[in-house]
Amino acid sequence: MFDPHASPVTVFPADPGLPPPVSRPTARFMFSHPAHLLALGFGSGLSRVAPGTSGTLWAWVAFIALSPWMGDTGWALLIGLGLPLGWWASSVTARNMGVLDPGSIVWDEIVAFWLVLWLVTPTGLVGQVLAFGLFRFFDAVKPGPVGWADALFHHVNPSSDPAAWRKAGFGIMLDDLVAAGCTVLVIAVWRFI
Repeated sequence: MFDPHASPVTVFPADPGLPPPVSRPTARFMFSHPAHLLALGFGSGLSRVAPGTSGTLWAWVAFIALSPWMGDTGWALLIGLGLPLGWWASSVTARNMGVLDPGSIVWDEIVAFWLVLWLVTPTGLVGQVLAFGLFRFFDAVKPGPVGWADALFHHVNPSSDPAAWRKAGFGIMLDDLVAAGCTVLVIAVWRFI
């Protein structure tokens, strides 16, 4: 059963030549690898308070800033490329941090919220605020399918499973996509009634 209060699973590197797990990444860590920069949301994931919310706010601002130059094709390409790149970046960053699902990885929130905003557009400020609130609710509380997706790969063992970090990276991306789907579903039902 999913425990929403459980802390992220920390895995200490089996290789004594690797550094110990990174509990709180720094700017130096972020700039040490392109995957870290992407996974940490260009710095939004370094927030000490609610990094997931910071990443979602970054996504919202970026969406507004990019919208004048992006049509449906542009958003489809950006989100379509952002998903596999995010899987790679999340896998690499989680492995280098030694944590299966670090809260500071926010690229998953960014791409998922872009997807939400793209699918609910056109909408005004009220609709965007509603989308933001619903997405943050589903991502933070993790009810039903979101909790299932979040817990799916939390118990992989990197010392016995060579694909553990890829699974962890996939899991990092998956729960936010499910949260995005739940958000869009609620908004669709709200618009229908």
